[in-house]
Amino acid sequence: MLEPELDLFRDKLRYGLVTDIQDLSVYKHAVGRFRDTNIVLPTFAQLNDPQTISTEILSALAEVGVGSSDPLNLFRVHWYNRLGSRSFNTLPDFIELPSGLTGVQARIVLLLGNRFPMVSAHKVLAAYACLVPRIVTGQFDPTYHRAVWPSTGNYARGGIAISNLMGCRGVAVLPENMSSERFEWLDKWVSNPDDIVRTPGSESNVKEIYDMCRELDQSPDNFILNQFSEFSNHVGHYAVSGSALSQVFRFLRESDPTIELAAFVAASGSAGTLGIGDYLKEKYGSKIVAVEALECPTMLYNGYGEHNIQGIGDKHVPLIHNVMNTDMVVAITDRATDDLNVVFNTEAGKKYLVEEAGIDQEIVGQMKNFGLSAIANTLAAIKTAKYLDLCETDVVMAVATDGADLYVSEKEKHLSICYPAGFSMHDADEVVSKYWVGADTNHMEQLDSVGRDRIFNLGYYTWVEQQGVHIDDFEIRRRSTFWDELHKMAPIWDELIERFNRDVAIRI
Repeated sequence: MLEPELDLFRDKLRYGLVTDIQDLSVYKHAVGRFRDTNIVLPTFAQLNDPQTISTEILSALAEVGVGSSDPLNLFRVHWYNRLGSRSFNTLPDFIELPSGLTGVQARIVLLLGNRFPMVSAHKVLAAYACLVPRIVTGQFDPTYHRAVWPSTGNYARGGIAISNLMGCRGVAVLPENMSSERFEWLDKWVSNPDDIVRTPGSESNVKEIYDMCRELDQSPDNFILNQFSEFSNHVGHYAVSGSALSQVFRFLRESDPTIELAAFVAASGSAGTLGIGDYLKEKYGSKIVAVEALECPTMLYNGYGEHNIQGIGDKHVPLIHNVMNTDMVVAITDRATDDLNVVFNTEAGKKYLVEEAGIDQEIVGQMKNFGLSAIANTLAAIKTAKYLDLCETDVVMAVATDGADLYVSEKEKHLSICYPAGFSMHDADEVVSKYWVGADTNHMEQLDSVGRDRIFNLGYYTWVEQQGVHIDDFEIRRRSTFWDELHKMAPIWDELIERFNRDVAIRI
């Protein structure tokens, strides 16, 4: 049963907020497909704590490659994967950046998203969280529907991977100007080239993605799983990712009981990852800091534009963003992320960091785990530490969504345009001094009630006027009680997943 507040939501079916079977025949088709293909679904609780996964599945996983399309890899859609291994860690992989690199006293800690299977990015968790409630409630028929994954890159890749693992057909919808590595991966994972839909523009052209989805939605066999409006995206990160970051913070606190969690920082994108902030704020009272591109400062200045911090969408406020719980907004320029990507992934840049900046070789080697949005998150964490005047007992946490391997082509393009004569140690010194150690507190806002209302109200034009969300459903998100009850959904969906797994194992 839904909680009273969620029951007031008018269009629960559209946004995946149902907890009973909607179509028994669809449900039976899904059960039959999963039985025929030997697919077992992990619960959110198991992804939250992989040690609770059965020994039978763990033993079988030992024979399955991390990058394969074997359905057992659903049980790797969590933060506890060990790089280069088929086994799990007891603690998520993370990196703490030294103050010599960040230029601030506060401890800046990031969890590494490139440990996730198949796509090497944590968006595969969001994709699973969005599809699984639709399957176990008889909304999505894997024998009929095509799962449509609108995204600026990693969510679409994650959706295609999850579709393959769940025995259904997936369609990736993403801007045509995203990194070539994204499309190269998609080419290998789709069987039909028509399942890769390129929309006009780049990172900032989210409306064009929505327009394409509206067109695709005219066909009854297409099922749109819009990460920007699927509340299960928020719930999945709240329940699974939030707990993972909390475990890392508890680990750090064991060696230093004086530390406090000051803030969680994440680029907005679909706002799913910001659900982690809700979890940590409830548990530790930490601030939630939303990050966007300075070239397209939607939340900060109601602005617009183009940028290259791939992994975050713009010119709208996602429906699943709990705006009224957000404390700060920070804008980062894509010149900084592009330049720092060059520093961290060229021989001249790495040599400068070790020999001139005095950064430990091991830390420098770890920076390959930072993609463009991870660099943006880190810069925003540095700016937050400076703005709030944080000290050595304060911790700022964030996630590195993906790694630099997804942006090799972007690095080469940036080098050819901005450093045609080659990138030198002197260039690296200028970049780090200006953008990293020299990060300032410009283009930041600590939100009060007026600021939150301004950002919340901006979402009206996307969701009510353009996307047809009922005004009551839009407004209910202003209330904290709505989000409090939404956060109770994961255990409810787990009961449905367990029922579905039982039905897969027997005839119904």
